[in-house]
Amino acid sequence: MRLLIKNGIIITENDNRDIVNGNILIDGNIIKYIGREMPEHDAEINAENKIVMPGFINTHTHIAMSGFKGILDDMVLDEFLRKTSDLDSRRTDNGIYNSSLLGMYEMINSGTTSFLDLYYSEDIIEKAAKKTGIRAFLAWNTLDEEYTTQKGNPVKNAENFIVKDHVDTVKPLIGVQGVYVSSDENYYRAKEISERYNVMVHTHLSETRKEVYDFVKEHDERPVEHLNSINFLSNRLIAAHCVWVTLNEIKMLSKSNVKVSWNAVSNAKLASGGIAPVPEMINNNVNISLGTDSSGSNNSLNMFEEMKFSLLSINNDRWSPDTVKSQKILDMATRDAGIALNEKIGIIKEGYYADLIIIDGNKFNMIPYNKDNTVNNIVFSANPENVEYTIVNGRILKDKYKINSEIDFRELDYL
Repeated sequence: MRLLIKNGIIITENDNRDIVNGNILIDGNIIKYIGREMPEHDAEINAENKIVMPGFINTHTHIAMSGFKGILDDMVLDEFLRKTSDLDSRRTDNGIYNSSLLGMYEMINSGTTSFLDLYYSEDIIEKAAKKTGIRAFLAWNTLDEEYTTQKGNPVKNAENFIVKDHVDTVKPLIGVQGVYVSSDENYYRAKEISERYNVMVHTHLSETRKEVYDFVKEHDERPVEHLNSINFLSNRLIAAHCVWVTLNEIKMLSKSNVKVSWNAVSNAKLASGGIAPVPEMINNNVNISLGTDSSGSNNSLNMFEEMKFSLLSINNDRWSPDTVKSQKILDMATRDAGIALNEKIGIIKEGYYADLIIIDGNKFNMIPYNKDNTVNNIVFSANPENVEYTIVNGRILKDKYKINSEIDFRELDYL
């Protein structure tokens, strides 16, 4: 089917960051045309006085923990980790599926069209992704067997998941939990799997001060330094957090073309005591995208909220409101995330996947808006209620403010 989105204010997020008035033709799942002409089409959406932009890309989630919101609050990190581990050890397939559905619909509702996940049982999570239609990058988590709640060997489980057939909106990855539960052997095996099957790697890295200094005490080097020494760092790696990294470590990440997922809300909620050195990463050409982390450490999968808090937190920390600007934060939530995932998403461009959202700027919280303040309004003022349409792979998943689901989520079991 050929769908025409007409008369919109288009935030392209292309190399020039062009914002244009015009039409977009979606042919199947691909953007075929952007411009003023009115090509032949089978259906249309009138986006007059509305904003058309790439869908948000959330680059760090534990989507199967979406049913945990509200039960992991107001506790110190050690208690949070103990309770999370206990909940994980008691999970059922049904609870993982229901929780994943819940999180995916929350993301679709708030304009997220793709997400990167780190968890076990990604085969169950894929079933939820197939049902909802969202684009999913699923990293099966690995760690040493003595620490895992998984049945069987985590690396073998990850390999078995990777080699399966997957729907076209799902890409498998391999994950590593982190240095605190992963030996060098596990890192070596994960890297070998990544190279053998040409898949990317996702991991936690230098999230908390305790993680870093416990590792230094035992190994006499910092986590990034150690992963560099064992040749784990590479252009395949997307590392979540990277809060407690030095300038020397940032240069190591840059040299290896490692991508970073910044999770400002989660880091603040867990009070890890630091803010990621984002300006230094930018100055050293490290690709940075945004992640919400889980509903346990964030309570929300809302990328509008993530953009605003991230921007305010870093600028306040550096005592300057222009340390990182609105356009750069929007880039992190869209085009930079697409580049990190090595996929044709995050930019409205001919030949790219039709992963788009339409935002209604005519609501009170967005008025006044025009081409000059549109990006600022999206970052500082917009919220999920402004999302009128969410389109993934050419398929409308949120239609005129309504989600295509009749599930009563209040009655489901999430454990």
